[in-house]
This record gives sequence, C-alpha cells and structure tokens, in this order.
Amino acid sequence: MVLGDSGQRRVRQQAQAYRDVTQVAGDMHVHPAPVQSPSVEWPVWVGDVPRPAAAFQPRTQVRTKMEATRGGDVVLSGPGGVGKSQLAASLARELRDQEHSGGAGLDVLLWVRATRTDQVISTYAEAAGRLHLPEVVPDDEEGAARLFLRWLTATGRRWLVVLDDVTDLTAVREWWPDSGTGRGWVLATSRREDAQLSGQGRTLIRVGLYTDSEACAYLQRRLTDAGHAHLHDPTQAGEMAAELGRLPLALGHAAAYLINKRTTMADYLTLLRDTSSRLGDLLPASADTEGYGRPVTASLLLSLDAVEEADASRLARPLLHLASLMDPHGHPATAWTTPEALGYLHTARPPQRRWLRKHHPPVTKTEVHSALELLRTYALITQDTTTAPLRMHALTARAVRETIPPSTLPVTARIAADTITSLWPQHDHEEQELAALLRANVVNLDQLTRPALWQPALHPCISRVSHSLTEAGLYHQAIEYDETTVRLSSSIHGPDHPETLRARNNLVISYSDGGRVQDALDLAERVLADRERILGADDPGTLRARNNLANSYSVAGRVQDALDLAERVLADYERILDPDHPLTLRARNNLANSYGEAGRVQDALDLRKRVLADRERILGPDHLETLRARHNLAASYGEAGRVQDALDLAERVLADYERILDPDHPLTLRARNNLANSYSVAGRVQDALDLAERVLADRERILGPDHPETLRARNNLAVSYSAVGRVQDALDLAERVLADRERILGPDHPETLRARNNLAVARDAVAAVPQPDPATPAIAPDPQPPPDTPEQPI
Repeated sequence: MVLGDSGQRRVRQQAQAYRDVTQVAGDMHVHPAPVQSPSVEWPVWVGDVPRPAAAFQPRTQVRTKMEATRGGDVVLSGPGGVGKSQLAASLARELRDQEHSGGAGLDVLLWVRATRTDQVISTYAEAAGRLHLPEVVPDDEEGAARLFLRWLTATGRRWLVVLDDVTDLTAVREWWPDSGTGRGWVLATSRREDAQLSGQGRTLIRVGLYTDSEACAYLQRRLTDAGHAHLHDPTQAGEMAAELGRLPLALGHAAAYLINKRTTMADYLTLLRDTSSRLGDLLPASADTEGYGRPVTASLLLSLDAVEEADASRLARPLLHLASLMDPHGHPATAWTTPEALGYLHTARPPQRRWLRKHHPPVTKTEVHSALELLRTYALITQDTTTAPLRMHALTARAVRETIPPSTLPVTARIAADTITSLWPQHDHEEQELAALLRANVVNLDQLTRPALWQPALHPCISRVSHSLTEAGLYHQAIEYDETTVRLSSSIHGPDHPETLRARNNLVISYSDGGRVQDALDLAERVLADRERILGADDPGTLRARNNLANSYSVAGRVQDALDLAERVLADYERILDPDHPLTLRARNNLANSYGEAGRVQDALDLRKRVLADRERILGPDHLETLRARHNLAASYGEAGRVQDALDLAERVLADYERILDPDHPLTLRARNNLANSYSVAGRVQDALDLAERVLADRERILGPDHPETLRARNNLAVSYSAVGRVQDALDLAERVLADRERILGPDHPETLRARNNLAVARDAVAAVPQPDPATPAIAPDPQPPPDTPEQPI
C-alpha cells in the first residue's frame, strides 16, 4: 500500500515517538516519553501567542543576544512597558512558522501566562491532553502537568515553552521545563531582575528603552500604517521620542493620540511640554516611584483628555478611576454595569450644565459600554473578547490613580468593593474562576487604598476572601490571609477592637481547617478571654467565642472540656436570648455533637430529636436548618445502632437536598456520601460502593481533584473497595489519598496522619492470608463534618 503525504507523515510521527528513550538527568530518572496516539495533530500549539503590535520594532540588539544563546533558556527582564512579551512573541512566531518556509519548525509550542502557578499548571495540563499522554487522569490538572514536564524531558521533538510575566520564580521553579536535552528550550519574561533569574544555566537579557532610531522608526511606521503619514515630521520625531523617554508604552499612547486627534507632532510637543499647574499638581514627579518619569504620565493624561473630548457619556474618567483600583491582570467585564456601579457613576459623572447637577438622568448600561469602547480605542484598557476580563496596564493604572482626588479615593474604593461583593457567586463552587478573580481584585484593591476598606467599618469583602479560600479548600492560603488580616486590624483599629476580635475568630477557624489544632485552641482561648474582658461575659460575641472554644476542644480531643463548655454555652443562650432563637437551636445541636463524642449516645439522640422538632415547628420542614437537623439525627441513629432508622432518614435527607437545593450542591454531595456510609453499615456494600463512586466523580467534577472534600470522597471509596473485598483497589486508592494529602494539606495535618494509618492497614490487608472478611473494611472512613457546623465565621 502506498501512503499519501499525510499518511507518511503520521508514520514518521509514530516512529519518532517510539525512538524516545529513557534519559537520566542528574539523580532524576526520566521515563521514556509515551508513544503518542496517531490522533495527535502535529504541530501542537497551546496558548495564544500575542499578535504583533502595530509598528513592531525587532529590537536588533536584544534579538542578537537571544540568538547567541539558542540552546539555553533565556529570561527577558525589564520594567513594564518596554515590550518584553512582544519580543518573546516575535521569536515564538518565527520559530513556529519555520516549517512553512522550509525550516525545521516547532513540534510543540506553549505560550503560558506565568503570573500565577495555577495558570502554568492549567496550560501544561491542556498540552498533555492535546498530546494524548497516557496516565492522564481527567480533572487532575497537576498530575497532567507533571506528565507533560516528563514528556518534554524525554521527547526527541522540538519544543518551545514561553513563560510570560514570571512574577514569583520560587513558585514557578518546580514547573520550569528541563531543556538539557537540547531539543527544546524555555523563553521567559519577567519584570524582576534579581540573581535568581540567571541561575541554573539561564541567560538573563535585560530589555530597556527603544534606541533613538527604533523610537523614530516606530512613530513613522505607526502613523503610516494607520493612514496618517502626513502627521509624521522627521524633525520633530526625535524630540518627541526624547520627551517621552523612548519608552515603548509612552510612544504607543502618544501615537494613538496623534491618530485619534489628527494633531501634529509639533502641537503634541507643545501640549507635552506644558508645565501648567494642573499637570504638575495631578502628576508630580515625586509620585513616580517606579522611575518612569514625567513623560509617561503626561502622555497618558493627554490621551485621557482626548477621550473626554469624544466622550458624550462623560463616564470615561470615573470608569478609569474605578478600573485603576482593580487587579491589572483582569477584573470582570460585568463589574461596571452592576447596580452599585451604575449608582456611583450617576453621581460621579459631571453634568453638562451646572443647574443639572442634581437632575441628570440615570446612567445606562449602553452608556457604560460606549465609554469602555472609547477607552479601548485609546488603549487605556484592553479586553481580548467581549466577555473576557478587562485589563489595565499596571503603569496606566498607576498614572490614573494619581488623578483621583485624595478626598474621593475612599468613596471610590468602597464603591469598587461593593461592586466586587455584588458579583460574588452564592456558592464559590458554582463559578470557581470568577471567585478566584474576585479574590485577587479584593487583595489588590485593599493594598492600593488601605485603610479605605477598614474605616469607618471593615468592608465585608475583606472577610469574604477568607471564606472563599476556605470554601475552595485552600486552607494554607486562608491561614496566611487571616494572619495578615489580624495584623492589619490590630494596627488600624487596635488589638481590642471588635473588628480585630472578629479577625482572630476567623483565624481560629482557618487554623482548625488547616490542621493546626493547637494553634487554633490557643487562639480560641485568647479570643474568649479578650471578649470576656472587653465585652463582658454575656455579650453575643463572647457567647460565640465560647462556642468556638468548645469546638476547638473537641477537635483537639479534649472531649470533657468540650462537653462542659457546650453545656454552658447552651445555658447562656437559653438565658440571654430565647429557647427558640436560631443560635440557641444551634447551641443545642452542638451540645448533641459533644454528647456523641463523649459516648453519651442516647443523650445525643434525644437532643437531636428535639432540635429537629424545634426547627420543623419554627422554620418549617424544608428550611435549610431543618434539613441539617434531619441530617444530624440520621447520624445519631447510626451511632445508636438503629441501622434501619439511620438508613431511612439518610435516604429522605438526600431526597430533600436534591429537591430543595440541587444535585450538585456541596451539602447534597455530603448527604449522598453519608447515605453511602449508611448503606455500608446496613451491609448493602454494593450499593455503598456504587454511591461512593458517584460521590467521588461528582466532587472531582464540581470541586476539583484537590479539594479536601474530594480527598475525603476518595478515601471513602477506598473503604468501599475494602468492604467488597477489592483490597488491591483499596490499597491503590489509599496510596493516592496519602500522596494527595501530603501535597495539599501537609505531612502533619490530622487527615494526612489518618491517611498514613489507613495505608498501613490497607497494606496489611493485602498481605493477609487468607484475605480478610469483606464485611470488615480494612481501612476506616473519614469522619464527615456535620452539616450544622459549630459556628460560622463572623
């Protein structure tokens, strides 16, 4: 059979894949690259290489240095706005397209936004999928990314990985591909210039300003390509470039101004050199801590003036003020059409006539979109697609912020915070990417405007970040964030201020979630002592602190201390509030938890029956708190050995959650997991296994493969495997659970220690002869946190 060109090419690709052999790099053994499926479409290009900038200058001197280092990794370093990414994109496109011009070309090209490690992992995982690498586990992005790194090390194909905008080399280091084989290399860009960038064989090339000739060539070509060559004046171009400091970003703003205003270079220079007090007051040289100088800020202000002249809506400046406070890497495109933003813009835009100041019409979404489009025209903001996040270059944002009158900055900051809060999804798992974007914007907003979000009262968005991190299972990040919040609140409000006490309470919860049990206990005791001293023994905040300390005692295994305090908490709530108050009902439920932990099973059962009856009477049968009480009563039936009652109620609870919430809600998933446990206890091991498999699949799909709840589901599936006698499957899964928990939670987290014990038991079960009784699971399930938590963060 004679193959056509495409068939011959596929055969060559398969042959090349088979020639990949095991290599050894130092002490690390690298496995052979897996044989690729014929379905792989070569070349493989992942990520969007930026399109060529208008009038792009090749930067000959920099390119010469880059060519001289071919075969080794290169880092392009320099301040923002000098064109590092465009240089990297130019070389990437050149190497990518060599095949079309008779060269070797690239088999694999990745363009990776490397500002955060999760961006790197996601892009690598996408590449692993495009390459159809074996062993890739669906939804396990990190695992897929590591497989891709191994493939790069062993493959004989030509590859290039561009890591654009590396901000934290320490975090990216473990994801830096090994180019030692000479078949591929890494090209990175970074604003940093420290010694780490040039380590491990990397060549650091600093990218600076345009040369005089490059700056003049840029202006001439930019104006000519736009159809306005007549605006270019060779005698003025050099002066204009010098006045702008030959900074590519500044030249881009200036050229856009010339094109949009049809003004001459001479007129532009006259405006640029204007030293009126307005420019001097709004953009003082002393505020330029980044070292960009007056020309950049003056150029930006001229562009803004031009925008305002064309802006019939008069919204451009207030929109820029808001956007300049957001994360430069992007904020939601819908932010400025929320009711909060529209209300602010209604009062912030200047009226056309003084007598209309209090009577100008409401701002419409159409007006906002029109103003944003004008800002995009003048390159003050960027957006890849109509639904993609809005971005503003950090330098542009800095210059705009300095035009915000200091007296209005706190109000603007809190409006931006109101907007962010209004966009937050009710449940982070429903829109995880949006939640992550909002967290980044809160952090950026607070850093830029502090203490605007702290005074006169703490804005809710500050605490929302902590809750969001916890909901995402990012316990260590939550601890770091809450520790910072406590430190800042102590500095801004004082150590005894209620906001500081609330911040400490949230840190207690983060410590507990993160497995730092003793730290949580120590801080909980301090919080209670402080609240009793400052607020009094009967203040609601003190009661909450006492309740949380009881929970900390429970987590620490101090069962009797937890029980004693839980009894006092309930008595206090019944005395100070009301026997039917929601907090009293919650305290009653928590005391039932303590009874169960202390082995007082009947007392726990009796109290949970009362809680359920109270909530059905007060809140109704379908209220979420009622469902939680029903859920907890099912657990009590199980503890009391009433297996069928527990099973019947667990089935009803799941049906209620699926009907009232939705099948994918985290509480529904938890109810499904608990029903699987009830099936197991009732001896319906196959039903338990089937449901456990579904729970794991659901949590991997909804929460992600690394969420702590997913890890619990994975452990519980191992229990189900053990219960049906599939001890090897149980062992394999137990090994993965331990590895995951060590990586995500740390080696000393209580759940990691439990996983390590479970793995030892599973290994013993596999080695046992004869095999153990399938009815007795080899490993223990994770204790499922009750849905009615002891105390929500405040």
